[in-house]
Amino acid sequence: MFAAFKLRRNILKGAVALGAAAILAACEPIAVSTGPSVNPNKPVPVALLVPRGSTATGDALLAKSLENAARLAMTDLDGVQIDLRVYDTAGDAATAQTVALKAVGDGAKIILGPVRSGPTNAVGVALAGKGVNVLSFSNNTSIAGGNVFVLGATFKNTADRLARFAARNGKSRIVTVHAQNVAGAAGREAIAIALAANGGSNAGSVGYEFSQQGVVAAVDDIRDTVRRTGADAIFMTSDTSGSLPLFSQLLPEAGLRPDTVQYIGLTRWDIPAQTLDLPGVQGGWFAMPDPALTGQFRDRYSAAYSAAPHPIGGLAYDGIAAIGALIKQGKSNALTTTALTQGAGFKGVNGIFRLRADGTNERGLAVATIRDKQVVIIDPAPRSFGGTGF
Repeated sequence: MFAAFKLRRNILKGAVALGAAAILAACEPIAVSTGPSVNPNKPVPVALLVPRGSTATGDALLAKSLENAARLAMTDLDGVQIDLRVYDTAGDAATAQTVALKAVGDGAKIILGPVRSGPTNAVGVALAGKGVNVLSFSNNTSIAGGNVFVLGATFKNTADRLARFAARNGKSRIVTVHAQNVAGAAGREAIAIALAANGGSNAGSVGYEFSQQGVVAAVDDIRDTVRRTGADAIFMTSDTSGSLPLFSQLLPEAGLRPDTVQYIGLTRWDIPAQTLDLPGVQGGWFAMPDPALTGQFRDRYSAAYSAAPHPIGGLAYDGIAAIGALIKQGKSNALTTTALTQGAGFKGVNGIFRLRADGTNERGLAVATIRDKQVVIIDPAPRSFGGTGF
């Protein structure tokens, strides 16, 4: 995060019917079946790995939110019994691996968690030969595959949704603006793939050093690239904790006003709420989960626990609800790779989602904009999957 943005400016620092996620419709499985056999008529042991014991700021609250959301999901399972066993990872890869092995030794049929990519990868490696699948809360697709699935919203999913929407709305030449770091490179690649897949034209990309000085230095290059290529949109990978506030002020001042060039964001522009006050994000496009469903979950969680859920707490609900929906079918292979990746997908508190054979996921997202400092949905989230895509 940039320490501060000044430059004479006042800039920021820094499903539910809530019944368990129902399977949407029958569809042919797309993956080779691996995984344990379960008895759907008895409580099915599920291990939840949370970062309790970590020294990282916020991990204690995150651990509690994930466990609470998982238990809330269990109350919505219709006739399905889950024996939830919670294990603390301390946010550490070695500890996560140790407790995951213990969980499987204790009888766990599937692992829900951990949160981050390092611990997830360690767990996946340890359990690769044991026939137990891992549903991680990470969104890092580089660790996905084999017995590891990521539940978090991915750059690929978001980029694809926005590139498809842009193409339908006449934005055909897009310049990508990205930080010269790991996240920025991943975002740039996801956008390039999404544009190619949806008929968009990649008008070029502009990288910048991830610093205040780097952002300032990149503005002229971005302006010149847009004008030289005739681009009609700028797709930014940055978020509010990084360079978005500065870009949202400097780009309009350089002549790239959001009413003449469409701004598109790979990250949520409604979090934190102060982002909505930035003049430069007005009219921008970004993707988000179905707000009606996430709102229902937030209200139910708050009523049950007298606190708001963590922003990724709903992933634990989705994981338990998907597991429950599969077990409800009454089959002993309910938690195999084939079952988990059935193409119809599931309904969760963040909307529809499905797991892919490569360990990634697809989530049904809405496209939103900001008008008069308020979030407005301009293309609702889909409520079902069609064919091999939305």
